[in-house]
Amino acid sequence: MSEPHRIPVAEADAGERLDVLVARRSDVSRTQAATLIATGQVTVDDRAERASFRVEAGSVVTVRVPERTAREVLGEEIPLQIVHEDEDLLVVDKAAGMVVHPAPGNWTGTLVNALKGRGTTLAATTSDDRAGLVHRLDKETSGLLLVAKSERAHRVLAKALAERRIQRRYVALSWGHLAEDRLTVDRPIGRDPNDRTKMAIVEGGRVAKTDFLRLARFASCDLLRAHLHTGRTHQIRVHLASVGHPVVGDDTYGGGGARRTVGLPPKRHFLHAASIVFTHPGTQERMAFRSPLPPELLHSLRTVAEDPDLIAQADPLEYLAFYGSDG
Repeated sequence: MSEPHRIPVAEADAGERLDVLVARRSDVSRTQAATLIATGQVTVDDRAERASFRVEAGSVVTVRVPERTAREVLGEEIPLQIVHEDEDLLVVDKAAGMVVHPAPGNWTGTLVNALKGRGTTLAATTSDDRAGLVHRLDKETSGLLLVAKSERAHRVLAKALAERRIQRRYVALSWGHLAEDRLTVDRPIGRDPNDRTKMAIVEGGRVAKTDFLRLARFASCDLLRAHLHTGRTHQIRVHLASVGHPVVGDDTYGGGGARRTVGLPPKRHFLHAASIVFTHPGTQERMAFRSPLPPELLHSLRTVAEDPDLIAQADPLEYLAFYGSDG
């Protein structure tokens, strides 16, 4: 059991539900907070209370979060699309629907399980369930992902990522139309104080910056290129939602409606990591990889497009100059 976390209830917190307060101040989801309360891990002035209890100013809420039990991550025979592999690293083209690493609710079937299943040596990181990962992609986001096989490669690539020397570009379809062809959103992101399973624009959150370039304008949506300067959880999705143009198909951040009108399948949002450029940690060679739109997103794009020349392209991103060096 970890050390108790004590939360003094301020005037501003008075009247808030206990589970909401615990989630907001203990960096857990509201469901996890309710579980902690139900199992006796939370007290208010040394008394057990219900999740719906309204806290009072001056009280002290004590939270005990059980220490995480280490789990062995087992290899599984799951097909992967490997774009590049050498002694230092891999570039994987992840399919939508695959979780990147094991976590509560997804202990199996992840990218890390698949990598271990093929016998890939992975760099040791802070935990076995994230071995080798340099960065991550959301479950329903497809595209290119960088994985380190040696600890040195991981260290060098992680430093390059932190210093913004790895160029990552995504293609997104967003509802509505940007006011201009170019938009930069520079707004901090943190856990949503009302729902710990989501992210939000939060004062005091972590710095987050995304550049957007409109590639095409359709009747109800824009096709955008997103260039990440930082790598916060759900960054592109949160930034687009914050300016009123959520990613098409994004149920979490307000873009999930009318997916049939754009030919998008259930539980799929239109966001794809289509390009990554970096310096190889061993050879110092400049490496550049592309991932064309997967079939379901290509179908969606052709559904909304009005330009027959665009519809006819095998790789619409090439036609729209997505891979250009500008911006």
